[in-house]
Amino acid sequence: MTSIAVAFEDAYGHAPTGVWSAPGRVNLIGEHTDYNHGYVLPFAIDRRTWAAVGTRDDRTLRLRSTFADAEVTASLDALSPEGMDGWSAYVLGVAWAMGEAGIDLSHATGLDILIDSEVPVGAGLSSSAALECAVGQAFSDLWGLDLDALSLARIGRVAENRAVGAPTGLLDQAASMLGREDHAVFLDCDTEQARPVALHLREESLQILVMNSHVDHEHATGGYGARFASCERGARTLGVTTLREVTPEGLDDARAQLDEETFRRVRHVVTENQRVLDTVAALSAKGPRAIGELMNASQASMRDDFEITVPEIDLACDTAVAHGAVGARMTGGGFGGSAIAVVPASAADDIAAAVTSALALAGLREPTIFTVVPSQGARRDS
Repeated sequence: MTSIAVAFEDAYGHAPTGVWSAPGRVNLIGEHTDYNHGYVLPFAIDRRTWAAVGTRDDRTLRLRSTFADAEVTASLDALSPEGMDGWSAYVLGVAWAMGEAGIDLSHATGLDILIDSEVPVGAGLSSSAALECAVGQAFSDLWGLDLDALSLARIGRVAENRAVGAPTGLLDQAASMLGREDHAVFLDCDTEQARPVALHLREESLQILVMNSHVDHEHATGGYGARFASCERGARTLGVTTLREVTPEGLDDARAQLDEETFRRVRHVVTENQRVLDTVAALSAKGPRAIGELMNASQASMRDDFEITVPEIDLACDTAVAHGAVGARMTGGGFGGSAIAVVPASAADDIAAAVTSALALAGLREPTIFTVVPSQGARRDS
């Protein structure tokens, strides 16, 4: 935090007004259910993105980051998704989305912004939402908007959907805004109601390993959009507004109406929604050691029905479970990124070593493996 303030002053010649941050997230369970108005159970992690921000006396936004050399400049009076690209679209898109939401920015001042992050890009840990939520909180505070956490999450989602072009749901931004220490966020993506769910990891001597495959993904293109379209097609054929309306008991009827591939996509979403509900119930009644089979079933469904995993992820999950993990599954949008495993703290190093060895023996790229801790959501740091 001190270093980004110093870097800001070096870049802009004046001290920042403040520093804000927001975390990346891990999704414990509930993948590709958010944009289908289903259930998700993410948590914020202890890797954050920081925004040092200083006010200006004009209407100009100047953006810099520690990971790109060029400065991006834009006017608050001329923001448009067509004029945004690269990492700066996540920042400018939030300001634009605030205007689209009907928020009066006519009295908003220009800002100098410097971004730094320790959330890995392309790892499925939502570096994008961390960026959107950090600057969203800063904008709200500096412009006197007094927006609540869920409103800022919605604004971040609009920025990602329409300014960046990634058809994601509310999961990532809600986790980044609403996170609490040692809790997950149970979010109903239909009603957009959220509540914390205690994880009890410390008292059960458990940790969460992130296994980054280093297979990069890009949500604005490729398979993610195809899965989104497949879910829309399935809902349309079944005569429902969203797949949230389809129950596990209705899957036999769905099979009769859908082609084989679309049915498998629908089956994943429907059964994944039920797994989220079952996980919340298991955590409350029995604790985190009771959720392993649900995690493993989620991984199998993403692999076989939704077809969004990669060999590195599949082998990492199988190896972790074989060496003592409570459960393991891919997390994030898929096609690369990371997997997570809930592991006994005493076995974390051995499980990590086993996963690394298994991928090496298979001739797959070496993962980066580290622990994450469920942590606090977006905040002002100074």
